[in-house]
Amino acid sequence: MIVSAKDLRFKISMLFDVLTKGEDIIITYRGKPKAKLISFEDPDNNEKSDALFGMWKDQGSDVDELIRNMRQGRKFAL
Repeated sequence: MIVSAKDLRFKISMLFDVLTKGEDIIITYRGKPKAKLISFEDPDNNEKSDALFGMWKDQGSDVDELIRNMRQGRKFAL
């Protein structure tokens, strides 16, 4: 992504979102590239920070079996 120095000042939160997704940012000043922002990868932290990541790892049941049972549909007594 290419942004101007003005975008860097006024839209910094949007740029952090772009960096979080792993995309690099080239900053231009008066139309010429001057700097490059790259996302930081912490080598000590290999886990995703997403709260839902690995939510099934502590489950004792098989995820595929659970999903199959959920997709069977409801059975109503008449």
